[in-house]
Amino acid sequence: MQAGARTSNGVQCSLMRVITFDIETSNIFADVGSSNPADLDLAMVCIHDSHTDEYSSYTKENLSELWNILAHADMLVGFNSDHFDIPLLNKYYQGDLTKIKSLDVLKEIYSALGRRIKLDAVAEGTLGERKGGHGLKAIEWWHNGEIEKVRAYCIKDVEITRKIFEYALKNGRLKYKELGTVKEVPLDTSRWLAKEENGLSHTLGF
Repeated sequence: MQAGARTSNGVQCSLMRVITFDIETSNIFADVGSSNPADLDLAMVCIHDSHTDEYSSYTKENLSELWNILAHADMLVGFNSDHFDIPLLNKYYQGDLTKIKSLDVLKEIYSALGRRIKLDAVAEGTLGERKGGHGLKAIEWWHNGEIEKVRAYCIKDVEITRKIFEYALKNGRLKYKELGTVKEVPLDTSRWLAKEENGLSHTLGF
């Protein structure tokens, strides 16, 4: 979201530093015999920073650079991020990433619709776009050393998530495509950009 952009409810988004993010793993639940995301291993995390309007990627080797960014974030935005991405990423962080305000788009859809919808269906219905593949393929690329393919796939997911987040803020709804039909999900976005106190910076000593 560009600096100075305003949503339909008049909130100036540039007042908040929003980090949209997505994680790719190097294994699946069947590999670890668990359904706990924290038992999986991180391959890569990609983000979009609303303050710089730039995308970046991180592996386990340079997560400290990511922590420096998250220390100054006002909100994390993801898709299934409260259930999956944050618990997984949190095991690599010495503090608690749940101290940052979080907006899980899938969670918002579930609250309104009563069921889960795939990101691909929301992307196609809302944006007319499709994801660049699927998570299992990204794991295969990772193990084959095709890191740039993983990065491109992950960044595409972040881009789609950012776009549907912005669309929802502007329009108060999202669309999804199901069985060839485009349907709408009304969403209450009035509190999405309400700024909350972030204790992470203090924890990290910034």
